[in-house]
Amino acid sequence: MSDAVTAIKGFADLFPPESDAFTRMEAVARDIFFRYGYRELRTPLLERTELFSRGIGTETDVVQKEMYTFPDRKGRSLTLRPEATAGVIRAFVESGRNEAVSKFFTCGPMFRYERPQKGRMRQFHQINCECVGPSEPWADAEIIVMAMRFLSALGIEELTLHLNSLGCPACRPAYRNELSRWLSGLDPEALCEDCRRRMITNPLRVLDCKVPSCREHTEQAPKILDHNCPDCAEHFAVTRRLLDAQNIPYVLDHRLVRGLDYYTRTTFEVVSARIGAQGTVAGGGRYDGLVAQLGGPDLPGLGFACGMERLALLLPAGADAARPDFTIAVLADAARDAAFALAQTLRDAGLRGDMAFAARSVKSAMRQAGKSGARRALLLGEDELASGRVVIKNMDSGEQTSVPLAEAARHMTA
Repeated sequence: MSDAVTAIKGFADLFPPESDAFTRMEAVARDIFFRYGYRELRTPLLERTELFSRGIGTETDVVQKEMYTFPDRKGRSLTLRPEATAGVIRAFVESGRNEAVSKFFTCGPMFRYERPQKGRMRQFHQINCECVGPSEPWADAEIIVMAMRFLSALGIEELTLHLNSLGCPACRPAYRNELSRWLSGLDPEALCEDCRRRMITNPLRVLDCKVPSCREHTEQAPKILDHNCPDCAEHFAVTRRLLDAQNIPYVLDHRLVRGLDYYTRTTFEVVSARIGAQGTVAGGGRYDGLVAQLGGPDLPGLGFACGMERLALLLPAGADAARPDFTIAVLADAARDAAFALAQTLRDAGLRGDMAFAARSVKSAMRQAGKSGARRALLLGEDELASGRVVIKNMDSGEQTSVPLAEAARHMTA
């Protein structure tokens, strides 16, 4: 039996080309989010457990069942972050920042103890955006437009935007009470075990259950949009008007309540039908009470998160390929120094590629060049060294030409 140490279940190693896809997603995120004034924030993986129980909600499934929580050597309860928003707001409050509007994005791993499946791991990766300060619906529309622009820039298609408004502390309690009364009239056996618990602790989450029998029996449940106060209704109407003006289609989804307690007013999810039941690839909304709840000033906020593993499943074929510009095939030991120098020259010119450190026959060298996926193969042997030239072969067309070594970079970048 092998004594090799293996990875933990639900924690995956990402080799190329999978890791290339993650690198590309992060690069596109930085490009798009920078245009909207977002700056990158890096927060710790480990936080005090209290942050999540206060921020996310003690009765949520995340806090109840999914967090990696443990005591440190001083007996303090610590948790690997299960989501990013609470940590970003903690950092914002602790920093004492006082800008009228603060925009941050983060990229990195999160941790939840749940059953690993396609697109969902126990260590998973998210891209998050958080905006603290604005209360106006123009901020809601902007962050949704930005999320859709980001997904479009990745080349992901066939997505559906779902919208809802969860109201505010002035109107949601009355809806919660009415929903509780309506749910109490159902046969408890018609609902799953989780929903029977949620009926008491967090009735809105019953609407979000994915169990078919639960969805069937709650189809006629009261809709929260019918119970929004005038201010919430107007806020949502403006958000929708702005999305309509940007030609962004959406569906109103009365079941959309999200899984975390801090959401208020506008909530949204972007869903794909191509990756099964767990089809949400991005989601978020407004969380106007969270900053104050975590000890900061009473500032509104909103944000969203994208699951990178799920996005990777939807990227167009070949979108994750970080194809090298060149590979240098060394055909004789005497040519290795020249190949080494040429590789540095090409990289200095902005090209990506590699060289073979060992000399090979032409047949073997070209076989390796094909495996590399490089766009061009450069061949250097004794004949080329003597003439001061290099053979450049286009690996797609098969066309090849001989150019002076000193002009190789110019030829490659022309």
